[in-house]
Amino acid sequence: MNEFISGVCVASLVVVPVAAVLFLRKVRQVRDLGARRTDIEEELTRLTGELAHEIRNPLSTIKINLKLTEEALTDVASAEPGNALSEPHRQQLASSLRKITVIRKEMDRLEQILDGFLRYVRRPDLQLATMDVNELVSDMIDFYSPQAHSRALTVRHGFSVEPLVCRIDPGALKQVLLNLFINAQQAMDQGGELLIRTVRRPDSAVLQISDTGKGIPPDKLPTIFRPYSSSRSGGTGLGLATARKIIEAHHGTISVHSELGKGTSFTIELPLADTGSETSEPAES
Repeated sequence: MNEFISGVCVASLVVVPVAAVLFLRKVRQVRDLGARRTDIEEELTRLTGELAHEIRNPLSTIKINLKLTEEALTDVASAEPGNALSEPHRQQLASSLRKITVIRKEMDRLEQILDGFLRYVRRPDLQLATMDVNELVSDMIDFYSPQAHSRALTVRHGFSVEPLVCRIDPGALKQVLLNLFINAQQAMDQGGELLIRTVRRPDSAVLQISDTGKGIPPDKLPTIFRPYSSSRSGGTGLGLATARKIIEAHHGTISVHSELGKGTSFTIELPLADTGSETSEPAES
């Protein structure tokens, strides 16, 4: 049994390095093509997506077999008293089950990383609709508020008086907002305030998500939107990188301002679908 578990661990550790070698080989092949920069980027995006899918397949197989093995060992551990194992064997069995639990958790984490990576490398396929951004933000606040209250967070918002009509993908923009809300929540583990406000500028809608959390160190700010730059334990490091990719696909921008001990503010700017004339400051609530 220990040999089996050791084999699973080795297989798990081998999958990623082998995939990395294959990826680097593909990179060299693409570079040898002498293609234009955009062609290279598109080919690399396609290859990395295919590679991630190839890694997921053996991962799924390993997870299924681990589950079956765990169930079989559990049946042995709960055998009838007449077939009771010796104490040393029972201890070995319990140890094996604990190891399988650890392996399954690491498999789940690796699968989560791969899912995030696939979302990041995939070209955003926006399903655009013309709608008032204020309505979308209001819906997201209603959705998130119960979770905020359970974490001792006070949610405040202020919306532009005028509608902020933009061409957006509602699902993609909700994904960005939820990611920023959760980031703010994690920065305020002792409670605090989350402020969401919108402002209308002559040609754009501005969304600002601010928190009163611990802030981001100045040396981290220049790389915060880069993939895998997260220092948070358990994070994939792709949330903000994916958010920027989605916003830029809308021809918008996202920026960050932060002060240690005071908090962080993310600002999203999206082009309006109509021509606005004046800036409207939000009414606080």
